This record gives sequence, structure tokens and C-alpha cells, in this order.
Amino acid sequence: MSTDIKEIVREKYGQAALRVHGQGSSCCGASTALENCCDPITANLYDQSQTSEIPVDAVKASLGCGNPTALAQLNPGETVLDLGSGGGIDVLLSARRVGPAGKAYGLDMTDEMLALARENQKKSGFTNVEFLKGEIESIPLPDDSVDVIISNCVINLSADKDRVLREAFRVLKPGGRFAVSDVVVHGDVPAEVQRSMELWVGCIAGALKDSEYADKLAAAGFESIEIEPTRVYNIEDARQFLSGQGFDVDALVPQVADKFMSAFVRAVKPVC
Repeated sequence: MSTDIKEIVREKYGQAALRVHGQGSSCCGASTALENCCDPITANLYDQSQTSEIPVDAVKASLGCGNPTALAQLNPGETVLDLGSGGGIDVLLSARRVGPAGKAYGLDMTDEMLALARENQKKSGFTNVEFLKGEIESIPLPDDSVDVIISNCVINLSADKDRVLREAFRVLKPGGRFAVSDVVVHGDVPAEVQRSMELWVGCIAGALKDSEYADKLAAAGFESIEIEPTRVYNIEDARQFLSGQGFDVDALVPQVADKFMSAFVRAVKPVC
């Protein structure tokens, strides 16, 4: 990430962690209820059968755009890494699926989120979980050490996505799977939306075109690349995430509606 984007992301997500305990400012300049933050992107991603298994604070701190644990293949005994793990919801859900013989790592750069995630780990009782401090552009794990990489609406926040994908490729074992939820764009969107820092932090402006995402994965060395839309944002969704950002909403909405989508992005590191 560039310094400006990195610090804005760190501040916003630190505030999100503090709001879980009733501290911090309102989310996205609009809502004080964390569970309604940045809708429609973050709303209704996990079903009750999943959220009942983990601490409520992990659910409250979830600011993703999908549910990678529901879509990724995770097997007992595997090692999973969540890039940008936040309050730990996807790490804890993964830990349950890989079992005691497996391992679930969470990587985050925000001290407040790491503290919250470690609290949630203690409450959950999982011993096969470890939260690491670091940046997704420089993963603090050795080469060929992870079976599956997941992430939930975080890679689009990085200003250096090529480096993120190279790092993901490096730490995956041969045959390892890349299985992330992210926001992608299909078609062209106005330049002012792409430049907006607030929308970047809200998982929108940093999004890659679907074709560009696939090209970057291939350049990093991945194969078997798939991008599967899971939620397409319509006109009313577009109006909601553009409101309060200083834009001429009526003019912009028709230009961005149905172009942004949450998607499940899959790829595989070749065996040889």
C-alpha cells in the first residue's frame, strides 16, 4: 500500500475494532451500528449456524464482502492463512474446519483488530489459531508453508496488489489454493470513484476489474483461475455506498450500478 492509503485503512479498521466495545467514531460517516456499517457490501454474509459457533464480538467486527469459509475447500489437518483477518471471524471458522491437527493463521496490520481477534480466540477456546501482525504485501511466514489462503474484502484495499499476489503464491505449498472473497469491477467506472479514499476503505474504489484480477493472478504464477460473482450491486446499492461521499449521486449511480460485485476468486499454485 502507499503510505496514505495504508494509514487511512489502519485508522478506519482500528476504529471499527474499538466500536465493538462501544468506543470509536461512527462507521463510514453514517451509521453508529457496526452491524450496519458500509452496507450493502458487509450485510448478511454469515448464516446463524456459523455465527452461533463463535464469539459475538468476532461477528460484530466483520467488515468483509463475502464468506470465504463457506466457499473454500478446507480439509482436516490443513494450514490456512487469512489475509487481513480483522476480528478473527474467518480464522475461527477455519480453525473449526481444519480441526486440532490443522492450523489457522490470521494476519492483520491493525493493533486494535489483533487485540480483538486474540480476545475472541480466548473466548472460542481454539488452540490451533495464531494471529500475526504484519502487512499482506510482506507475509511473515516461510515459503511453501500454507495449504489455503483466504481473505475477505482486503486485497482490494492494497495499493500494490501485484506484490500481495506474489506473496500469496510464495507462501502457498505446491498445489495450494487461493480462495478469497473480494470486490471486483466489470466494465469501466468514473475516475472520481476510483480516486476516493473513503470508498477505498469501504472496499469499493480499490477494486480491480475482473479481467485484470485474473491477469495479475496469472502473472504471479497461479493457474486454474476462476472469478465467480456472489453479489452484484444494483442501483439502490450504488446509491447507498455513494451517499455522503461528496459526489453528485444522481449523476454517478447509473454509471456504477451493476458494475461492482462481490466475487469468489479461486486459483491454484502449480505442483511443479
